[in-house]
Amino acid sequence: MHTTKLSFKDQILEGIPNILPEPKPYDTSINHAPKRKAILSAEEEKLALRNALRYFDKKNHKTLLPEFKNELDIYGRIYMYRLRPDYKMYARPISEYPAKSTQAAAIMLMIQNNLDYAVAQHPHELITYGGNGGVFSNWAQYRLTMKYLAEMNDEQTLTMYSGHPMGLFPSHKEAPRVVVTNGMMIPNYSQPDDWEKFNALGVTQYSQMTAGSYMYIGPQGIVHGTTITVLNGFRKIKKEPKGNLFVTSGLGGMSGAQPKAGNIAGCITVCAEVNPKITQVRLDQGWIDEKITDLDQLVTRVEKAKAHKETISIAYLGNIVDVWEKFDEANVHVDLGSDQTSLHNPWAGGYYPVDISFEDANDMMANQPELFKEKVQETLRRHTNAINKHTSKGTYFFDYGNAFLLEASRAGADIMAENGIDFRYPSYVQDIMGPMCFDYGFGPFRWVCASGKPEDLIKTDAIACKVLEDIKKNSPEEIQQQMADNIQWIKGAQENKLVVGSQARILYADAEGRMKIAEAFNQAIKNGKIGTVILGRDHHDVSGTDSPYRETSNIYDGSRFTADMSIQNVIGDSFRGATWVSIHNGGGVGWGEVINGGFGMVLDGTKEASKKLKHMLFWDVNNGISRRSWARNEGAVFAIKRAMEIEPNLKVTLPNFVDDELLN
Repeated sequence: MHTTKLSFKDQILEGIPNILPEPKPYDTSINHAPKRKAILSAEEEKLALRNALRYFDKKNHKTLLPEFKNELDIYGRIYMYRLRPDYKMYARPISEYPAKSTQAAAIMLMIQNNLDYAVAQHPHELITYGGNGGVFSNWAQYRLTMKYLAEMNDEQTLTMYSGHPMGLFPSHKEAPRVVVTNGMMIPNYSQPDDWEKFNALGVTQYSQMTAGSYMYIGPQGIVHGTTITVLNGFRKIKKEPKGNLFVTSGLGGMSGAQPKAGNIAGCITVCAEVNPKITQVRLDQGWIDEKITDLDQLVTRVEKAKAHKETISIAYLGNIVDVWEKFDEANVHVDLGSDQTSLHNPWAGGYYPVDISFEDANDMMANQPELFKEKVQETLRRHTNAINKHTSKGTYFFDYGNAFLLEASRAGADIMAENGIDFRYPSYVQDIMGPMCFDYGFGPFRWVCASGKPEDLIKTDAIACKVLEDIKKNSPEEIQQQMADNIQWIKGAQENKLVVGSQARILYADAEGRMKIAEAFNQAIKNGKIGTVILGRDHHDVSGTDSPYRETSNIYDGSRFTADMSIQNVIGDSFRGATWVSIHNGGGVGWGEVINGGFGMVLDGTKEASKKLKHMLFWDVNNGISRRSWARNEGAVFAIKRAMEIEPNLKVTLPNFVDDELLN
């Protein structure tokens, strides 16, 4: 066993230790992943153990075998807790990483940010958000990946197979340093139980969107997207946020951003959450203003907030169904309603049944999975009935991309429209983000200051704000509101204290905005004003994701169930200059329901970086606009025509519109 404590750099370079570290006690103070259901046969359990042990020298197999068998029995997965590093997990300044390649060091920084205790939902299980969004499946994969990144040069590419680092392969300086695939199953093996089985075997993983792409920046990203959604939701119903009520649920990884976004938008937010630990974390972080555990008290507090037109976020510790039913009974008017529980993962902790305690539900989930599923579906029917009562009184309800409508329909809830084909309520992309943002090329552009210095982030905020203000002067009327919203956002970014983990920022920008901001950063780096910057975006964007119930739900030509766009996107990014690229099966709406891709790009102040950012960012946005244009989305037709005017080398097939009267 290890007796001497190695430095951070030495532990990275060591990779999987030849001499095993001491076992680590299970830390009950950390938020842990729920036990996964037992799904493997006796022979498959042996295979899972063989798969885990192949990372280790044979001399250690006898020691590790009972340990890994115990983990598989207790948790349903082999996490290799013993291999968890001793050093603190966070995004260090890029100069502190042992690396031969600056690009590789940037990726190491982003991986550690995804696993920072302040960022990750279940850090000891290597899960960043969404209940199952894994960066890796086990700690051996993490250690081996970090060692490869430390050793690689700029003429090698690391290939990542669903968390497993397959190895370093010769490439060239213009190639991506890392290519990531996650959960890329043969299509007939993409059911929820397939994930349970093959993840338990250790051969694939569900990586959500930005978790397995090493590009999660904490809740800031979803705070911004939710703020834009809530603002535009109130605009849609022609109400001011002030003094009006937004009701939703979920305070975990992504969903925890909702109360903060409500405060920034200026409304009253009530967000229900069943997990007491994560509710307290959000209260301690200042992401919610108050916590209430009594429904009568909640009604009184909301009525007071309405009367005084307060801007306030209230967490209700309990089930969202109880809130909807109580507000109906007490005649509390809800203006906007949504849901952001992890219904992409309904049978494994993403959504909890009503009238059962949190502890009892977790026990039922692991030991009586069929009964748990039955109770969840009963709850979805009740949940839907309660929402329907509110919408009949004028509430505007939208699906916030968490598969609420889809799972409610599968549960037999009264959620279908009169035609029996569509849902009664729209996805927020259909009604808000798609026509108002994505069709015009606006999506979640983000960057990380690799120096780790808050002053670098302040400088990049100022640079980005100036770029947007300059662009806005000559922007067409169609995108003026988007420009104004994002200028307001970036001006308030420091005040809203959005940084959790790395020194990162996000805003919505189109291709022009992204390229001009990135070029301004690159020049500032060249002139020594700021350090290295890492560019990225959320997968929830114009081009990166094919998701028929979310990102591409406003595609009406029948192609929303195809995945050509996301695959084209990641291929195109990889040869146009991305530092790393990723493509995943599964995301915020579920395994088998979406294909989504992302990228990272390191800016170092060089001419090469300037050339790459122009080529890649232009493609990364306009690929999606062209597809949306071909689907006859009028905003996208406008945007792609404008892009062709700006770039003479862009020539896109435009649709011809058919007269409805002729068809009828």
